[in-house]
Amino acid sequence: MANITAAEVNKLRKQTGAGMMDCKKALVEADGDYEKAIDILRKKGQKVAGSRADRDANEGVVLAKVSDDKNTAAIIMLNCETDFVGKNQEMIDFTRQLLDFGLSKGFKSPEELVAAELDGRTVQEHITDMIGKTGEKLDLARFDIINGEMAFAYIHPGNRVASVAVFNKSNVAEIETAGKDVVMQIAAMAPVALNSDNVPEDVKQREIEIGMDQARQEGKPEAILEKIAMGKLNKFFKESTLLNQDFIKDSKKTVQQMLADYDKELTVVDFKRYALA
Repeated sequence: MANITAAEVNKLRKQTGAGMMDCKKALVEADGDYEKAIDILRKKGQKVAGSRADRDANEGVVLAKVSDDKNTAAIIMLNCETDFVGKNQEMIDFTRQLLDFGLSKGFKSPEELVAAELDGRTVQEHITDMIGKTGEKLDLARFDIINGEMAFAYIHPGNRVASVAVFNKSNVAEIETAGKDVVMQIAAMAPVALNSDNVPEDVKQREIEIGMDQARQEGKPEAILEKIAMGKLNKFFKESTLLNQDFIKDSKKTVQQMLADYDKELTVVDFKRYALA
């Protein structure tokens, strides 16, 4: 059996980020061979991933970023089990690395991202390594990219909420201000769609059914239930679709009216918002 020194353990810890005792055990098992020890630690991560498969991963890190050419925005959610791990700087840095990689490659989904090769190994294998370091289940829950003439991103302090949006125009005076206001609006007001046309039909039908049921319980005549429900649906569009929402900095204007102050043709063509529960 090799005589494992504290310096060797510390060297492996710096290489892998694993705990001191885990590194010592891995080196002992590997008889001092660093490469074998690293493989042992990775296998430990895989075992942890398996043992944690039934655990909830509702905490994590949410980040967003715009490409250098400002035409593309990416947003990511990497879940973990505890707020403690979610706030860990190594976890944040790892999530940012995945975001940068996904943005640079233009991946369209988390499935594409986890299957991709990064530094000779799949992203999922890197996530498994991080599972070994944190001892928690990790899950790349969400990843999206959107494209347009001008992209914007916002990360709320704490990395629990982030938003991205793209505009149809870029050559507009003070567009940076407009873009910042829009992504902050999205983060704060959680719109479900861009406008009423983009609300899924099943969502519309559910709102109508809820509106009719509420009116029925209030004793309203059956003949006018649908009319009342449609009024409630329009209120839903006003409150829950981005371009129709009241602008949070000036409730006398909708978001679309605010954008028209910059340029009458300026509008948002797509957006995404991620938030931890």
